[in-house]
Amino acid sequence: TGTDTGGSIRQPAALCGVVGMKPTYGRVSRYGLVAFASSLDQIGPFTRDVEDCAILMNVIAGYDPRESTSVPAEVPDYRQYLTRGIDGWTVGIPKEYFIEGIDPEVMTAVRKAIAVIEGLGARCIEISLPHTVYCLAVYYIVAPAEASSNLARYDGVKYGFRAPESRDLLDMYKKSRSAGFGAEVKRRIMLGTYVLSSGYYDAYYKKASQVRALIKRDFDEAFQRCDVILTPTTPTPAFRIGEKTDDPLQMYLSDILTISTNLAGIPGISVPCGFTQGGLPIGLQLLAGHFEEAKLFQIAAAYEKHANLEKRRPTL
Repeated sequence: TGTDTGGSIRQPAALCGVVGMKPTYGRVSRYGLVAFASSLDQIGPFTRDVEDCAILMNVIAGYDPRESTSVPAEVPDYRQYLTRGIDGWTVGIPKEYFIEGIDPEVMTAVRKAIAVIEGLGARCIEISLPHTVYCLAVYYIVAPAEASSNLARYDGVKYGFRAPESRDLLDMYKKSRSAGFGAEVKRRIMLGTYVLSSGYYDAYYKKASQVRALIKRDFDEAFQRCDVILTPTTPTPAFRIGEKTDDPLQMYLSDILTISTNLAGIPGISVPCGFTQGGLPIGLQLLAGHFEEAKLFQIAAAYEKHANLEKRRPTL
């Protein structure tokens, strides 16, 4: 399993050619998790195929009284949905997710997946999620703000890393947090502290929270027209080590297709949908309404069965 705050299950699943699911917020207990952004974090599985994902979700989903965000909603046997098919379904294709900047090979693979799904009896229609344009900005206000609060506890006093040879308590705080956090974590803590500070809370965090509600409303309205939503999982295939990690803005842009799911609290699944000419995996993302993971398993299993994709394993 992994934790998906803005795509950290679905994106690596897409880049590695496996299945990854982010369940509905509150569907799987986060008890024991080191929190990053409490209103976004959700635990979910990585698996080789859709059936394994359904089996694992049967085990981990459900109410946990030890975890405050856990929801006491009934959990169906997801395996029952793996053979039902999608004839008569309506699949929404959001125009905001098929834009310039998506890698051409990713776009081609996803278009082929749409054709397969239409061949299974589903009707694919264009929909709009108009506030998508604000998702990246909202996410990188909300997530760092919550991270700066959650990670404040890692000061070397009660648990976690403690720097040796400190002169006094303040020196221990400084050394422990300087040595214990990486550059990206420090960057997000600083950004979060800034947007929560006096004079900036209303200008940034409050407005971001208001726009987040509009993003959720977009999905609620879209699911009145369609059963599920289909998009690419990532805008590009896997990049080389170090290619983007030295450029934070480029790294953040990799989240552009997945963060809306976390902001809205809905479930999403990434399934393999092909390879680039260079042999890199490509992922297809499917989204459903709150607590409708069963729909995702139903369409993902139908697609997986009929896509006839080649199974490849890397030479290690």
